[in-house]
Amino acid sequence: MNAANVEETQGVDRIEPVVFRPRKARRACWIAAGTVVVVFFLLALGLTGPTDGGGVFEPADQFAMAILGLLGAGLILLFTRPLIKADAKGVHVRNVVGNYDLPWEVVRAVRFERGSSWASLELEDDDEVSVMAIQAVDKGEAVAAVRRLRAMLATAKGESRD
Repeated sequence: MNAANVEETQGVDRIEPVVFRPRKARRACWIAAGTVVVVFFLLALGLTGPTDGGGVFEPADQFAMAILGLLGAGLILLFTRPLIKADAKGVHVRNVVGNYDLPWEVVRAVRFERGSSWASLELEDDDEVSVMAIQAVDKGEAVAAVRRLRAMLATAKGESRD
């Protein structure tokens, strides 16, 4: 192993693993999901007796309404999935739908354009991967996360971040 490889390996080994998740969106999703469950369970409790059309609400109707509330809450909670984990080997991005495991070698840049809702990774093949875990509504935390990922990318690529 030559000196350049040793230096590169030592630089990569210095990268401390990090995990980022959206803060405000997760909190909002949990509140919304809880609200949906409560509302649908209250609606289920209210489904009793005859209807104006001559039908009668059965316990199965109440059960179905409660299940719909749980399903709705589950769909809302899908938006709590976004996560990004980065370590010396690369970056793992988990969005609402889809996961990406990317070695640092394929990542060209960490971008957070003014006006965009979340960060993205620009790849060497000119593709782009959205990073929904770093959202603009998290303000300072999002900026810190992008800076940390940029520093990790620079370290992994052997560049200095002066």
